[in-house]
Amino acid sequence: MKSLYRTVALCFTASLLVSCSGERVIHNQTEQTNITLSWWGNDSRNEYTINAVEIFEELHPNIKVECSYSEWSGYESRNRVRMISDTETDVMQINFSWLNEYSSDGNGYYDIEQVADYIELGNFSEDMLAYGRKNGILNAIPIAMNTETVYINKSIYDNYGIGVPDTWEDFFSASKLMNKDGVYPLSGVAKSMWLYCISYAEQVSGKKILDEKGKLNFSEKELQIMINFYVRLVNENVVPQVENYQKYNIDNGIYAGAIAWVSDAENHFGNSENSGNTITVASYTADSAENAGTGWYAKPATLYAISKNTEHPKESAILLDFLLNSAEMAELQGVEKGIPLSKSARECLKENGMLNGIQYEAALKMEENSNLSQMNPKLENTVLINEFIDSCNLVLYDKDSSENASVQLYKTIIENIG
Repeated sequence: MKSLYRTVALCFTASLLVSCSGERVIHNQTEQTNITLSWWGNDSRNEYTINAVEIFEELHPNIKVECSYSEWSGYESRNRVRMISDTETDVMQINFSWLNEYSSDGNGYYDIEQVADYIELGNFSEDMLAYGRKNGILNAIPIAMNTETVYINKSIYDNYGIGVPDTWEDFFSASKLMNKDGVYPLSGVAKSMWLYCISYAEQVSGKKILDEKGKLNFSEKELQIMINFYVRLVNENVVPQVENYQKYNIDNGIYAGAIAWVSDAENHFGNSENSGNTITVASYTADSAENAGTGWYAKPATLYAISKNTEHPKESAILLDFLLNSAEMAELQGVEKGIPLSKSARECLKENGMLNGIQYEAALKMEENSNLSQMNPKLENTVLINEFIDSCNLVLYDKDSSENASVQLYKTIIENIG
């Protein structure tokens, strides 16, 4: 039986020794396996994960887990050193793009299907598991799915007598009314605006930015569409420049909307909801209702993997199963990492009334939209994102034309991803 949550797996080694009196004495010794686990996150995530590990160790007293954790930037840099030096932890939280970076041939992480007897893979559809495969090898299992989503403070829009925007032009119309009060209809960080402009350009051109092999499919012309669109968004006060973005402006009403990941919904809009504002999930911006979701990309919010160098694949798999599928972990984690993909974890949250709120609403919209495409990790390449913003700024500050800027952007993308 694969489910091991309530099994107390004590491994005893019985050794028969002869005492001075000639009597045989039986000593029962517990064999303990030490494994390591790493993740990134804030204090709240650290606290509930440590609590979960303590429960795991109570359920599996033969397994001792050493934890390693930090905030994102520190974790990312430390992970790079560990992967290069083959000193990564046995079980680790990984970013989706790392599959491409560290395991392009599928051999950068342990093949999880080799320990399938200890993990309830049936909780995940093959489409879900496909996100964790490289070269056909199951390197990782996604915890939850993610996509950039448009969130709207409906209370602010109602004050201006405006409905929730659906189309690109709806935001420009909203800006004409909000701009006099210094209110932006929408906002987002650099990556969000990069992906938002990709969506627009894909809908306008009818082309995907990358082909099936992950090569650039846009010409300079399509990249120019992206640049011109971002410049228009800024010049017509639909969004602030990404360099001026401040998340607290969501709470103080300067930003009436924002583009953010599903997994970031509570982090971005929890305070606004607590202040009595009505936050709603808008449609994926499109030129028409039937195109909603076209040009938008979904990816795993985060994944768990096992080190290819682990000396304890069985124990690592048991821990991985606990983190993904157990009721104990599900209750502690809630939806902090997104709405779980695991059937058993989601059912646990449902039974406990924990599937609600703005993040759950965003997750349902994501799951219900069939137009979303699977994200290629190359789209999160920071070099491309930074070059895009730099190209847009050249045009914004009249340093260059969008035509010339798109040529340089094209060259940079080709140099970095082909």
